[in-house]
This record gives sequence, structure tokens and C-alpha cells, in this order.
Amino acid sequence: MDIKRITSAILGIPLVIIILTFGNTYVVDIFLTAVALLSMQEYFNAVQKECKPIRWIGYLACFSIVGIHILPQYVSNQTMMSIAMLIVPILLLISFAQIIITNMKTNFKDVSYTIFGIVYIITCIGFLSMIRGMENGRILVWFAIIAAWGTDTFAYLIGKRFGKHKFSRVSPKKSIEGCIAGVIGAVILILIYTMAINSIWDLKYAYFPIIGITILLSIIGQVGDFAASSIKRYVNVKDYSNLIPGHGGMLDRIDSLMFLAPFAYVFFTFI
Repeated sequence: MDIKRITSAILGIPLVIIILTFGNTYVVDIFLTAVALLSMQEYFNAVQKECKPIRWIGYLACFSIVGIHILPQYVSNQTMMSIAMLIVPILLLISFAQIIITNMKTNFKDVSYTIFGIVYIITCIGFLSMIRGMENGRILVWFAIIAAWGTDTFAYLIGKRFGKHKFSRVSPKKSIEGCIAGVIGAVILILIYTMAINSIWDLKYAYFPIIGITILLSIIGQVGDFAASSIKRYVNVKDYSNLIPGHGGMLDRIDSLMFLAPFAYVFFTFI
């Protein structure tokens, strides 16, 4: 298992670094759209034991990520705000129209699971695109990624070796020791990253606010990890898929990052 995890990281991390650091806005948005499509597929496959998700609506919604940086070039900010406010009502309209058209072959439960998946996956991944589009977004996006994956890595390594006190029945393998180690590990990695970018690019990111933000993001990310586990436990699956050897599916790999991305965006707007 450890060898598979390491191998997947060695092969996958350079690709992510290249795309998020050197890719232009459109390349990043296309990449994140692909991630969203894979994640949506995994989510629908998991919950299909409980319902019949409206797959075409979920997949179509994934392409909204591509429009995050395209539409603002052609419409006003007020129009963009109106579009954003109408997204959920439009999804509800289309979903309930399908209930009528299919004469109840699609039902309220199917709509509920579908809308939740769209909000859960598209909204959260969309905030990664928004972070990447900010000033210094190429740098800021890595604060979010390091906070999430640093937490996961330290929580896994320390929890597996020293974890004795179970944290929650939601995810029995996770320990209190691992959760604490995840926060500490994320802070250490973020401080190293901050010192590096301040030195290399002559930036002035203050360390104490960064430490506070990292602690919050690490905790939020771990809640996201537990949230994904609660869904899997409810539908009785171990992993969302076997797409990434040693890690499970795309959703298994980005569950904590998705959860903390909206909060990271808000935090970054203040710093």
C-alpha cells in the first residue's frame, strides 16, 4: 500500500505542479473541469445504490468551471452576479422538469442526491479555479494544496504509527494523534513554503497570519475528509474508485482540498 501511494505521488504531483504553476488560466480551468467530471462520475457510481442520479445534469454542470474566467470577459459584473444567483434555481427547474417529463421515473430522492453532488463537487472545485485566478494565484493555490495534502500525509503517517485514540466512528482508522499531527505537519510545510516564496520572489507574506490560516484550513480539510468518509459509509463503499493506486479515487484524493478551498479563497481575499 505504501509503495503504491508513493508511486502515485511521484507520477501525479509533477503533473499537478506543471499545470497549476505554468499553465494559463484556460488550461487550469480545463484541467479542473476534468477533475470535476471524474469526481462526479465517482460520486454518482457510489450513490447509485441509493438512487438514480440524473447524470447528464451533473456532467453538464462540471463544464461551468470553464466559464468562471471566460464569461466575465463578455458580461458585466452585475450580470455575472445574476447568473451566479440563478444557478441553483435553474438546476432545480431542470431537475423537477425531468420528474414531470419522465412521469415520476425520476423522483425527489434522485434530484436531491444529484443537486447535492453538484453543490458539493462543482462549487468546491470551482473555488480552486477562483484562487488560481487571483493576483499571485499561482502562489496562493499552493497554500491550499499544501495545507490539504500536508495534513493528509502527516495524519496518515503519524496516525498509522502512533495513533491509539480513535477520533470518530465515521472513519475508525483515523486517530486523535493523527489529526493533531496533520495540523502540525501542515503548519511546518506552509512555513517552509512561505519562507521560500518570500525569499525567492521578495514577497512579504506575514508568518503569524499564515500560521493561523493554515491551522483553520487544516481543521476544515479534516472535516472534509470525514464528510467524504460519512458518504462512503452511508453507501457502503471503501473507496470511490481505484483510479489512483494506493489512494482510491479522485474524490478520495481531493476530498479535504475541496472542502477547504472556499474558505481559503475568503481568507486570501483578506491577506
